[in-house]
Amino acid sequence: MDISKLDLNLMVVFHHLLLHKRVSAVADLLGMSQPAVSSALGRLRASLGDELFLRTQKGMVPTPYALQLAEPVAVALDGLQQALNVRAAFDPATSTRSFTLAMTDVGEMYFLPVLIDALGKAAPGVTLQVVSVTQASLKDDMAAGRIDLAMGLLPQLQAGFYQQALFRQHYIALMRQAHPLAGKNKLTLTAFTQAEHVRILASGTGHGRVDVALEQQKLRRHFRLTVPHYVALGDVLSHSDLIATVPERFADRTLRPFALVKRALPIVVDDSAIHQFWHSRLHRDPGHQWLRQFTSALFGDAKLPQVESPV
Repeated sequence: MDISKLDLNLMVVFHHLLLHKRVSAVADLLGMSQPAVSSALGRLRASLGDELFLRTQKGMVPTPYALQLAEPVAVALDGLQQALNVRAAFDPATSTRSFTLAMTDVGEMYFLPVLIDALGKAAPGVTLQVVSVTQASLKDDMAAGRIDLAMGLLPQLQAGFYQQALFRQHYIALMRQAHPLAGKNKLTLTAFTQAEHVRILASGTGHGRVDVALEQQKLRRHFRLTVPHYVALGDVLSHSDLIATVPERFADRTLRPFALVKRALPIVVDDSAIHQFWHSRLHRDPGHQWLRQFTSALFGDAKLPQVESPV
């Protein structure tokens, strides 16, 4: 028989009839009327082609076929109940669940040190796996539940996903303390455009808005170096007279380790909003809800709008 054509709710009635052997007892237990239980049994008989239960003075007696079904039905319902109980009883202090997060490399540098430290205290058994947001299968992996949460400035996830704004940040110029321009409290537009720069492509993100702002003013920077990500940027800047235009929260993590300084940009560049994104299939999962609330508490700005429905 094709199980897709069977109303699985009928199997709950079947299971309890096996246990209690009386329609009245099953009706009371399930909050149904006796006629509704009898109707459910009638539909199940028609679907399975067997009487299943015979009325006797001792109650409803199962047929041989019903007895054959008894154990596998009980095991299946018990397994489903346990799965639902686990879902409803997520406890971060005892959970050993693993979550997969998608981030850019700059997101890894900003989020992970704080997140791992906080998880060690609040959820010591919870583990994380991090993947790149630049992978082509990001949307499909999130829809399939292989990725739980994506974090960052990710224009490709604006449509069709739940999202929560964590914070807004603006862009600054980053350079080493010994840079000729580091002694000036304010960068002029001339000095900025005449300096040598590092360009970070950061594909899959919206961090290219500085280039857009400069192009609108018909200004161009001289790029001595172009890199695909932020990983080596601190080392590069600390050993050269190059300037990089980066998100300020990333810059703040690099100042002390690499002896760098930050300066305000001499042009107007729109701030960026950093979000966490998730698929609707995980929206009501208690473990996932806890993870989102946890990251929001760590990184979120309460002044920003919180949750938007998929569009």
